[in-house]
Amino acid sequence: MIRVKNLGVLLALALALGTISASLHAQEKDAKPADKPAEAAPVPAKEESSITDHTIKLGGQTIPYKATAATILIKNEKDEPTALIYYTAYTRSDAKDLSQRPVSFVYNGGPGSSSVWLHMGSFSPRRVITTNAESTPPAPYKLVENANCLLDKTDLVFIDPVGTGFSHAVGKAQDKDFWGVDQDVKSLAQFIATYVSRNSRWNSPKFLIGESYGTFRSAALSNYLQSHDGMYFNGIVLISSVLDLGTISFNAGEDMPYIFYLPSYAATAWYHKVLKDRPENLNAFLEETRKFSQTDYADALMKGSKLGDAEKSAVAKKLSRYTGLSEDYLVKANLRVNLPQFMKELQRARGLTTGRLDARFSGWTYDLLGEYAEYDPQDTSITGPFTAVFNNYVRDELKFGQDKVYHTGADEAGQNWDWKHRGGGDNFGFPGSPNVEGDLIQALLTNPHLQVEVENGIYDLATPFFATEYTMEHLGLPDKLQKNIHLQYYDAGHMMYLRDEDLAKLKANIASFIDSASK
Repeated sequence: MIRVKNLGVLLALALALGTISASLHAQEKDAKPADKPAEAAPVPAKEESSITDHTIKLGGQTIPYKATAATILIKNEKDEPTALIYYTAYTRSDAKDLSQRPVSFVYNGGPGSSSVWLHMGSFSPRRVITTNAESTPPAPYKLVENANCLLDKTDLVFIDPVGTGFSHAVGKAQDKDFWGVDQDVKSLAQFIATYVSRNSRWNSPKFLIGESYGTFRSAALSNYLQSHDGMYFNGIVLISSVLDLGTISFNAGEDMPYIFYLPSYAATAWYHKVLKDRPENLNAFLEETRKFSQTDYADALMKGSKLGDAEKSAVAKKLSRYTGLSEDYLVKANLRVNLPQFMKELQRARGLTTGRLDARFSGWTYDLLGEYAEYDPQDTSITGPFTAVFNNYVRDELKFGQDKVYHTGADEAGQNWDWKHRGGGDNFGFPGSPNVEGDLIQALLTNPHLQVEVENGIYDLATPFFATEYTMEHLGLPDKLQKNIHLQYYDAGHMMYLRDEDLAKLKANIASFIDSASK
């Protein structure tokens, strides 16, 4: 009976629990929130444009021009939108025959930099005024008509790569998808081809003008556009160039960068008057330094650990004469002083750090015992005025980007850049430092009329002139093509246009180059 009675209780409890469970399940079902509404479809990527009319006086003539601040949509192989690329174009309004009117595509480097530096500092109709070789005081800054604008010689298209300026990825793409040697080249090639087609510029003389990594880009971009799109260029202007990144990389076991940097170290030491017996003639001093770099210094470095103490001391004594660094410091450095060390050590006794982009600049040193420079005094001296002036200019005068953020640089681009690249010509062995010399060689072989002008700042410690000379002299070109390469020099740094005298010289050199290459 107890068993039967207990079983009856259990059955009753089971039935009750089942009823409760069913009731709760029904309540949960009823209480379950309604399905989420379908996500709204992404807003279609839309090109924008603002065109304004202006005039500028250059060389005694008044030139009417249109300023176009706009974006161009680029797509992938599936015809899906991937990015909107922002540009500012300055085109002469009274040009009657576009086949006689050159057009130049202009950009900076980084990688991950917008074109604001060349845009606001060099060839556009308007220019920001900064203090020469010193930090520019804070706002208000001055924006003036640029007497060295290139509009009297060429139309100008300043381009901001994806992730910089107002340029950004759209659709399923992300900015980082464009951060790489080949990715960057393909996106800018599509932009240029689209611009040329839309504006009937296929038969115009065409030029690429790039600075720093922009020169690396130009070599690969010219080769790609010629081979992929059949678009041939009249000329390439390389401002503060580097085609082989190994020439400026202080990697363990690599001695060539120390050789390439020595003449630039000597120019810097001469400028800051830290040499014991400072020669009067800088050019003669630099020629002497070049020879020492190629001979005694190179021989000593090549011996590596086999270099004896006596010979090391003798070389250190000569190095001290050229660099202004103490013999003791040079011996302890094993005759190899990399760039951040030089920036820190050269003016340590004065409590100053020497500039990288332009060694004429100096800034206060915080850690006087530190080994490496913590910052670049040139960079910090100009970022404020360039950023502020362009942000006002693009909105007030060009009437574009009112509610947008202009990125002077993509902070994460450089450290996340994809450096893989298969350039022109045959490659043997294992991949080394990123190198586009083969691209420039192929571009010149394909288009033997292509002219190349190389602009070098004597006080440039980012892309030293001796490394550039070595690169240009070791392309292995036939003599007739080697003559297509022209080197110019300036008494300034990486951004030689920051010095008024050199901006005028740069304008004159490039104007002459464009005239010659357009014939």
